[in-house]
Amino acid sequence: MATDQIRQMVNFILQEAHEKANEIRVKTEHDFNLEKQTLVHEAKLAVQDEFAKKEKDREIQERISRSNEIGQCRAKKMTIRDELLVSLMKEASSKCKMVASGQNYPQLLQKLIVQGLIKIEEMEVTVFCRSEDVPTVKKILPAAVREYVDILKKESGIKLEPKVTVNEDRSKDLNDSSNGGIKLTACDGRIVCDNTMSSRLGLVYEELMPSIRAILFPEQ
Repeated sequence: MATDQIRQMVNFILQEAHEKANEIRVKTEHDFNLEKQTLVHEAKLAVQDEFAKKEKDREIQERISRSNEIGQCRAKKMTIRDELLVSLMKEASSKCKMVASGQNYPQLLQKLIVQGLIKIEEMEVTVFCRSEDVPTVKKILPAAVREYVDILKKESGIKLEPKVTVNEDRSKDLNDSSNGGIKLTACDGRIVCDNTMSSRLGLVYEELMPSIRAILFPEQ
């Protein structure tokens, strides 16, 4: 009898031990699986974050590269435009030289002198020109002064007697880069009217620059 009770107690204890062990095993497996899921989830998030970061870095690099390419393309385009405009200016300058060697050049010089006198509005004026133009300027100067006086008399009723002379210092003659034309000075050089061909070309060039750009480089 006592033996049976001892056996029952032993069996009970063993049963309790097995159940407890099973509970511990189940809990351990549950905790392990939960920890594993947590670690896997965190690893996935880390991989996703790393992928997103690399993707963002790649997109940034692509934008930088694209921006650099666009900038280089624009710079190259601007360089080509500038070179074309410079060549256009050089071609126009060569045309001015042809005008300065044409048969109508004396009449042009006279008009430039008259225009300069009207603009400068001084009684004592010195005319500067290229060395090769000195004889022509001296020849047409009296007619230019008369035309200027007649214009002022007609406009204001006043007849002036301005003293207009040609520069006699050959070292101060205009150089070839002026492409011809004249330059007037007064008040010991403090007042200047640049009516050289290159100066006039520059003024026209600046004035027409928007139109020239629109013609040569129309917007797409």
